[in-house]
Amino acid sequence: MDFKENIITHFETFKKEVNSPAHIDEIRESALNKFSKLDVPTPKHEEWKYTNLKNLVNKTYQLGNKNIATSSYTHKYTQFINQYDEKDVNILVFVNGEYISALSHIVSPSNELIISNLSQAYREHSELIEQHFSKYATYEKEAFVALNTAFAQEGVFIHVPNKTEVKLPVILHFIADASATDVICHPRNLIIVGKNSSLTVIEHFNSTNTPFSTLTNTVTEVYVAENAYCEHYKIQTEESNASQISTIQAVVQRDGRFNNTTVSLSGKLIRNNLNIKLNGENCDVYMNGLCAITGSTHVDNHTAVDHAMPNSQSNELYKSLLDEKSSGIFNGKIFVRQDAQKTNAYQSNRNILLSPTAKANTKPQLEIWADDVKCSHGCTIGALDEEPLFYLRSRGISEGEARAMLVFAFADDILERIKYEPVRLYAEKIIAQRLGMEE
Repeated sequence: MDFKENIITHFETFKKEVNSPAHIDEIRESALNKFSKLDVPTPKHEEWKYTNLKNLVNKTYQLGNKNIATSSYTHKYTQFINQYDEKDVNILVFVNGEYISALSHIVSPSNELIISNLSQAYREHSELIEQHFSKYATYEKEAFVALNTAFAQEGVFIHVPNKTEVKLPVILHFIADASATDVICHPRNLIIVGKNSSLTVIEHFNSTNTPFSTLTNTVTEVYVAENAYCEHYKIQTEESNASQISTIQAVVQRDGRFNNTTVSLSGKLIRNNLNIKLNGENCDVYMNGLCAITGSTHVDNHTAVDHAMPNSQSNELYKSLLDEKSSGIFNGKIFVRQDAQKTNAYQSNRNILLSPTAKANTKPQLEIWADDVKCSHGCTIGALDEEPLFYLRSRGISEGEARAMLVFAFADDILERIKYEPVRLYAEKIIAQRLGMEE
C-alpha cells in the first residue's frame, strides 16, 4: 500500500471519531478528493528539486491523535515545555497533534485573548471559523496542505479582538512521539489578529528519540487585520527520526505588520513553506531565517511574498550554517503585482559551509509587473572568511575558538532580531553549546 492509499484508508474512521460540524466535513471531503488527485511531490517538480521525499513517504503511518498522550504519560513530555520562562505565559501543548490540557494553561484574560484547541473552536466560534478557516492556505495545488485540511482537527485557534494588545505571548508546543509505530499528525492553527491589535506567538517543535519515525504535516493560517501586528516565531529542535512539512500562510491588511523568524536547529527532513500576501497599502513584513544544522539534517526553506497593493515593504534575510553532511535549500520569491507601485522589497540569503560534505542550494527570484519599485535580491555560498580568522589567530586565540566566534557572529545577525528574549536566549544557548563555547 502506497503513502496515499494508506492515508485515504484512515479517513472514514477518522471522520466518524471527530464528529465535526457539517461545513467542516464538506471542506474535509473536498480536500481529501483533491489530495487523491494530486501527485506527492518528487524532485521532478521544480519546487521540490532538491528535496526527495521517497524515504519519507515509503512508510505505513498511523494517525497520531489516538489518545497516546493520556494523563498517565504526560510526565514524559514536561522536559519539552520548560525551555522558556513559561509560568507567566499562555501555553498550549500538543502531542502527535492531540491537545494536552493537563500541560496547558492560559493566563491572559478572556476579554484580551480568545484561545482554544481547534476542535473546540469548531463548535464555539463557528462564525469566525467559517470566515477564515481554509480561506488562505488553499489546497487545490498543494498535496500536503490538502492532506492537512482533510485531517485538521487539533491545533490552536487564536482570536485577538479589535483594539487589544495581548501582553503575554502564546507558546505552542508540538511534540512528536513515535513510541510504538511510525506516526503522522496534522496540526492546524488559525490565528486572527483584529484591527489595531497585537500578538506574539511561538511555535516550538520537539520530538522523542525512538526507533520509529514521525512526520508532522502542519499548516498555520494567520490573518492580520488593519493596523494590527503579529510577531511569529517557529523553533525546530527535533530528533533525527522526526520530519516535518510546514506551511505558514499569512494575509496582512492595510497598515498591518507581520514579522516571522524561523530557526531550524535539528531534525531529519524539514520543509518550511512561508507564504505572505500584503493585501493592503502600508504593510510592513519581515522574514528572518536561521538554519544551523549538522549530521545529515536536511532543511528546505521556501518563501513567497506577494505584494498585491502599493506603498508596502518586505525585508527578508535567511542564513544557513551547514556542518558535516547536512544540506540547506533556500528558494525565495517576491511577486510585485501591477497595481503595487512604490513597493520596497529586499531579499538576501547567505550560507556558510562548515564541512566539505555539507551542501547548499539557493534560488532567489523576483517577478515584477510594476515599474515604480525598489527591489533587490542576492545570495552567497562559501566557507568562513580567512581574513578575520587570521586576525583572531594573530591575537592569541586558538583556531577552534576563532572559528566558533566567527560562526556565532554570523548567526547572531538573525538571533538579535528575535524580540522575545527567552526565545533568543534559548537559540543562542543551543548554538553556543554546539560550537563548544562557554555559555
